[in-house]
Amino acid sequence: MLRIAALALGLFMAFQPVAARATLELVMVEQAGCPWCARWNADIGPIYPKSEEGAAAPLRRIDIGDLPGGLELDGKVVFTPTFLLVDDGRELGRIEGYPGEEFFWGLLMRLIEGALSATLAPQTTNR
Repeated sequence: MLRIAALALGLFMAFQPVAARATLELVMVEQAGCPWCARWNADIGPIYPKSEEGAAAPLRRIDIGDLPGGLELDGKVVFTPTFLLVDDGRELGRIEGYPGEEFFWGLLMRLIEGALSATLAPQTTNR
């Protein structure tokens, strides 16, 4: 199931016009001594940049004490790791904690697909 969803995401991204793609990034909020951050680093860290998701939303790491003021967040970041899907500094969604490899990929894929779908949705204007 995970491979089918990854293939669908890859095909979806491949056939989008370049100008229509969102400029997404995945911000990992972490802190020293966080055991779940260490587990994500062991399970996902080495393969993330090579994945379809990593291509769609490159990873940026930020310490929880150094969150930049320029990020428009939907709420305070309390837990580490917290994964923020952002577009041009604006939060589109988040994953709080690390739920394990299989759940992480599925949750992230939903966030990315939602962001890409919103980018491609027809814009309506009120007249």
